[in-house]
Amino acid sequence: MARKYFVGGFVCLIVLGVVGCGYHFAGRSDLFPKDVRTVYVEPFLNRTRDIGIEYEMTSAVRSELYRQGQLQVVDQADRADAILSGIVRSFDSTTASVNRHDEVLQYESVMSVDVSFRRREPAEILWRAQGIRITALHSGSRAAVVTTSSEFRTGALDASDVRRMTDIQLTETANRQAREHLIDRFARELHQRLMEMF
Repeated sequence: MARKYFVGGFVCLIVLGVVGCGYHFAGRSDLFPKDVRTVYVEPFLNRTRDIGIEYEMTSAVRSELYRQGQLQVVDQADRADAILSGIVRSFDSTTASVNRHDEVLQYESVMSVDVSFRRREPAEILWRAQGIRITALHSGSRAAVVTTSSEFRTGALDASDVRRMTDIQLTETANRQAREHLIDRFARELHQRLMEMF
């Protein structure tokens, strides 16, 4: 019985020690302003040739902030403690690998985004990140698709889809999926960097 109380007391001391040393389970840095509780996400600006990417980006960022729940997302700037804004600077795909016949096996998609987080009143920049870069590889031909990979299995295509598609159709589909994947990854990374203010 005494051992049970000793173990329970020891666990309480560890928990108090962790809490007392400044560790936060919520993932919010001490650098994050404590008075900022609500955020408005301005529509992102698009400096790419990729039509509509700014709407997808804005929606993904809003959804991620809402899902994480550490900040309340509001629909009007005048109701927010802080405003998050961003510019999609580039979204490009380049050849990453070819076979011995110079046929493209893989493309690399790269997205670059600038973001700022500013207090509404008094107006001041709280955090800024320029050139946040996210990359992803995707197939350029049916020969490069590994249908047994975990990445393929979590996607929208199955092996029979790949067999029916031409290389051009596959590349277009893979490029679209890579874009969605990059946007989702960016939203998750942005939330983490914002909460930690780095």
